[in-house]
Amino acid sequence: MKDFSPAFAAHLAGRLTTLASCWKVTRGDGVALGFTDHDREIAFAGLTYRPEDGLAATGAVAHAGMEVGGLEVAGALTSERLSEEDLAAGLYDNARVEMWLVNWAAPDERHLMRIAEIGEVKREGKAFSAELRGLAHRLDEVQGRLFSHLCDADLGDARCGVALGGRMRAGWVAASDGASWLEAEGIGDAAGTFARGLLTFTSGENAGRKVEVARHAFSEVGTGRARFSLWQAMEKEIATGDGFTVTPGCDKRFATCRDRFANAQNFRGFPHMPGNDFAWAAAG
Repeated sequence: MKDFSPAFAAHLAGRLTTLASCWKVTRGDGVALGFTDHDREIAFAGLTYRPEDGLAATGAVAHAGMEVGGLEVAGALTSERLSEEDLAAGLYDNARVEMWLVNWAAPDERHLMRIAEIGEVKREGKAFSAELRGLAHRLDEVQGRLFSHLCDADLGDARCGVALGGRMRAGWVAASDGASWLEAEGIGDAAGTFARGLLTFTSGENAGRKVEVARHAFSEVGTGRARFSLWQAMEKEIATGDGFTVTPGCDKRFATCRDRFANAQNFRGFPHMPGNDFAWAAAG
């Protein structure tokens, strides 16, 4: 049962109500945005909730047990505050959403109905829909470490300890399909060195965007250029002359850590853990 303030409860009990829904979205970079389904701006707690973005919600689903509830919001990508590029860049991944029921005639009369996080986002043309997951979905996530043959650190982080500065390469785009692959001059490292690595654009339309490298090889036409296939197509066009940096990748295997990076002492997996054959073997 909701515990409304006396003033808000009195308003709800009245014959005429002036209610609106407001959503506060706090992105991963700390930026907070306000949206409302009312036809005018509503301001409270230092944030303005604007109507022009056309955000609407489906009915919420809740469960008495530990099952994850949620709902879906939909809108149009028509505001500079809510852009297709930001969605594609992952700024709204796992963003925190507060859903308020507000008396728009007296915004101090309001109630926080629920807190959720943004899950799957779908885009179609200039429209989008986003799944809002209840906080119980965190209980489905792995907490702590798993025993695995593979390393669970990221190459170059504090747990790994490999210094990437001397292994990073800088280049510029010599050829590209404009979205999912590019070729570069002057990067002569062995094929596969940068597979699973991180490519960061330093100039052009995608400046500042990062994307994981799916495959690193040499140009099929024999130009000697390094060719990078990207895991995710870029939203904005990759153009000839765009600058980028790229760091090596790691398949997280012990042999790779030991032989390529000379970092066996920091390996964060369990390479000598018995496998299934040992576990199911009959006692001799």
